[in-house]
Amino acid sequence: MLPVTRYAKSGDVSIAFQTMGDGPFNLIIVPGMVSHVEFMHEGPGYTASLRRLSNFARVVTFDKRGQGLSDRVSDAPSLEQRMDDVRAIMDDIGLQRTAVLGISEGSAMSIMFAATYPERVSQLILYSGFARSPAAKLDNYEEIVSERVKNWGSGKLIHLINPSQSNNPEEVSRFAKYERLSASPGAIKSFMLLNASIDVRPILSAVRVPTLVLHRRTDTLIPVEMGRDLAAQIPGAKYIEYPEGDHIMTASGDVESLLGDVEEFITGHRDSLSTDTERVLATVLFTDIVDSTHSAARMGDQKWRQLLDTHDQLAKQVVEKHRGTLIKNTGDGILAMFDGPGRAVRCALAFETASRQIGLPLRAGLHTGEIEIRGRDIGGIAVHAAARVMAQSNADEVLVSRVVTDLVAGAGLKFSDRGSHELKGLPGRWDLFAAGL
Repeated sequence: MLPVTRYAKSGDVSIAFQTMGDGPFNLIIVPGMVSHVEFMHEGPGYTASLRRLSNFARVVTFDKRGQGLSDRVSDAPSLEQRMDDVRAIMDDIGLQRTAVLGISEGSAMSIMFAATYPERVSQLILYSGFARSPAAKLDNYEEIVSERVKNWGSGKLIHLINPSQSNNPEEVSRFAKYERLSASPGAIKSFMLLNASIDVRPILSAVRVPTLVLHRRTDTLIPVEMGRDLAAQIPGAKYIEYPEGDHIMTASGDVESLLGDVEEFITGHRDSLSTDTERVLATVLFTDIVDSTHSAARMGDQKWRQLLDTHDQLAKQVVEKHRGTLIKNTGDGILAMFDGPGRAVRCALAFETASRQIGLPLRAGLHTGEIEIRGRDIGGIAVHAAARVMAQSNADEVLVSRVVTDLVAGAGLKFSDRGSHELKGLPGRWDLFAAGL
């Protein structure tokens, strides 16, 4: 069951918050630019990540004043007011001391809170954070704000926040709704303009609590250099950089490694086999429609949507026929898992043929390895490897790793050597093969 939204009184303003888990540690998550404590549970990976953290901590999430389910206010709140809201939540639920995880814009307030109230902060964790807003260096920032406000509620911001899903119409639509529910255009304009003046560099040396700084190298909203600089200026801060992933912490990249680093920093150890994670051996299949963006532009939205619906129905039928599990549609492809590599290869070949017949050429990649089952999603190196194998394939081609060919010997499948490749983010060179019947 999802957590129930409650309210804490901060002066005359009601602050919406939720809690998940019951300790023994405490963790308050300070949101980034916008939030909606209830609708965020509809985003990919969000609830599963909170449950992962709640295995060792009471996790508190909230909407800052002026956003989400908290009271609306006339102007964007100052850092001081935001600190008052965090203290109000802590007092309401009886938290004397807690770890604080500041995300993006929320990092500045988290830094100020930790420096001001060190007796109430056990650890400070900063994800995709900054000491000085990157907007401060932009001469045309007001023009950028005007353009973003004009498009607010359309989901266009997903290209910066979650670019890996920017070609997924369903995810863009969900993100657009998230924008509309979290803040009005006028409110987001006030927040954006105020955020441009954020600069907590003068107080970084005053942070005396243990600090962990996390950043993704491929973050398109907050450059990784800002995370590196932030960690360098906080006394004794530990810095961890991840090779890939979007700005949204829970929606892409190796989320499990990141959450494990948070757990280890707070508790002193990490439990990679959490109660929400089951490890099994499986064959992972990724597919991708070739030139989907060009095809969508050529056909128009309505015809493209109809063709995608046919593609998705075909995927469901073919995966089920081969005793696989369809994990999710990725907008222009699928992610599926199988308990047998032979069935996985035959499914990929059948799906490629069926999709080509309706005018959608596919490329596919498969790899067999240990995966982590997290609710309805899967993760782990094997999943990343399958995605990287797919990225090497051509149109109308099914590529597999060597481990797949080794495991299906005698199954009547044929493979053509496609050479040795370096796969982004994975060690060594990988021998790849094109599958056929």
